[in-house]
Amino acid sequence: MSADVPAPGLRTMRALGTDATVAVTRPAVLDAAARMLRDELVAIDRACSRFRPDAELWKLDGTHGSPVVVSALLFDALTVACDVARRTEGAVDPTVGAALATIGYDRDFAAIGHGAPGDDAAHRAPVPAPGWWRIELDPRRRTVRVPPGVRLDLGSSAKALVVDRAASRIAGATGAGVLVSVGGDVRVAGPSPEHGWAVGIAADSSANPSDVDQVVAIHAGGLASSSTTVRAWRRGGRRMHHIVDPATGTSAEAIWTLASATASSCVDANAASTAAIVWGDEAPTKLRHLGHPARLVSRTGRVVTVNRWPADRRRGARATTQAGLA
Repeated sequence: MSADVPAPGLRTMRALGTDATVAVTRPAVLDAAARMLRDELVAIDRACSRFRPDAELWKLDGTHGSPVVVSALLFDALTVACDVARRTEGAVDPTVGAALATIGYDRDFAAIGHGAPGDDAAHRAPVPAPGWWRIELDPRRRTVRVPPGVRLDLGSSAKALVVDRAASRIAGATGAGVLVSVGGDVRVAGPSPEHGWAVGIAADSSANPSDVDQVVAIHAGGLASSSTTVRAWRRGGRRMHHIVDPATGTSAEAIWTLASATASSCVDANAASTAAIVWGDEAPTKLRHLGHPARLVSRTGRVVTVNRWPADRRRGARATTQAGLA
C-alpha cells in the first residue's frame, strides 16, 4: 500500500461468545462502523440466541405448535436457515437444537469449558433432527409455526447472516470499504484495499497471525471456516464438537478438522464450510458441485482444495482468491 493511503482502521469486541472485528478503509468512520456492528450483534442475539430466556427464539418453544408473529429479523434468520438446509440437502439443519442439548451443548460454550455436561448427559441417546421442512413460515403474515418438541438452533447461519448484514450496512452508511469478521466468518463490502483484505485461515479464529495455516486476500463476498477442534468437549469419555450431523443427532465424524470456503455472501460460505464437515468423505465432490472455492484439512493434515482455491505455499504466505469465483 502506498504511503499516502492510510492503513485500515480496526476494532475488535466480544459478542456471541467469540471475537467480532470490523475494519474500514477510512479510519475516520471506525467509531460509527463499530457502533453499527455492535447494534447488529445485539439485535441478532436478542432474536436468535438459544441460551437467553428473553430471546425470541427461546420463546418459540412455548408456543405449543401455534403460529406466532415474530420480528422481521427472526423471520429473516429462519428463512435463511431453512434455505441453507434445503441447499445443503439437510446437512445444515436448524432443527438440531435438541440434539445439541443432548450431547452437552446446552449452555453458552464458555460455561461448558468450566465443567463437563451433567452425568446424565453421558447416557442420553442421540436425538436426530426432526427436519427443517417441519418449520412453517408464512411471509405474508410473518408468522412461524414450530411443531411441539422441535427445538431450533440458528447458531451457524445466524452468525453468518449478521456478518452479511453488518458489512452491507456499514459500507452503505459510510462509503468505506469494510471487513466484518465474527468468529472467523468474514464478509467484505465496498471498495477493498489495493491488494484485497488479508484473511488468515486457521482452526481457531483467535490464532496469532504467525500461527495461521494460510493467508488469502479477498476483494468481495464472504469467507467462512468451520472446525471440529476448537468448540469441543468430552461426554461419556467421547470427544464431542459443536457441528452435529442432523441424521444421527451427534457430532459429525471428524474426517476434516478444518473446512474453509468462499462465496458471494458469508451465509453461502458458512453453509458450504459447515456442510463439508457433515459430508465427510463426500465433501470434495459435493463442494465441487456447489461451485464455491474451498479448502479442507483432514485429521492427518492432508490438504484438499477444490474450485480454484489457491494452493498452499509456505506457512503464513499470502495467496489470493476472489470470493465467489469457481
